[in-house]
Amino acid sequence: MNYQFDFHFLSGNFGVLWDGLKVTLELALVSNLIGLVCGFGLCLMTLNRWFFVRWPAQLFIEFFRCTPALLQIVWFFYCVPMLFNVFIDPVAMGFLALGLNLTAFNAEAYRAGVQAVPREHLDACVALGLRSWQRTLYVVLPQALRNALPVLITNGIGTLQQSALVAIVAVSDLMYVGKSLATEAYRPLETYTLIALVYFALSLPIAQLVQWIERRQDAASAR
Repeated sequence: MNYQFDFHFLSGNFGVLWDGLKVTLELALVSNLIGLVCGFGLCLMTLNRWFFVRWPAQLFIEFFRCTPALLQIVWFFYCVPMLFNVFIDPVAMGFLALGLNLTAFNAEAYRAGVQAVPREHLDACVALGLRSWQRTLYVVLPQALRNALPVLITNGIGTLQQSALVAIVAVSDLMYVGKSLATEAYRPLETYTLIALVYFALSLPIAQLVQWIERRQDAASAR
């Protein structure tokens, strides 16, 4: 192969790449906040004894889990304005699309965590006379969050990586900026290699955190 790598041209574009990285981090952070909060609410809906509450939540989860994330992003960006005459900032639309996708996956993680809460703890809540919201807030949520934490963090890493999909609808994230630089400089190998390394550097410490949490939980269970 006669191709000569030259990363020097990227040094003059670090400012542009940094701006794209900030958008990527904003997308990942806000989407994870949406997914963490709304995912637990959706989980409670799926566990509700009323069919008319449980069924729409289950349909929401299956829709977002069984359709491609790329299709969901494109649908939100192009179909929502056409159908509802609502025009939102592209980055905010990215928050919404990625956040709702993550909500569906986190709801399943929470559900597994809730079902792992010992029945004796719920019986104790009844014996103490705790109300339903007190039982959920002080007993179920902390344990469900602890049980589901490794999966929630893993889902968060997936959302960080999926945020690159918004480049297809011209949101100026790291992937979109990198694609533009690669096209202008005719240096796709250097540009995409750097972008891959950035995503790797962001994801690896979080993945190590997941493994550490799992080891701590295994050690606690073995006691």
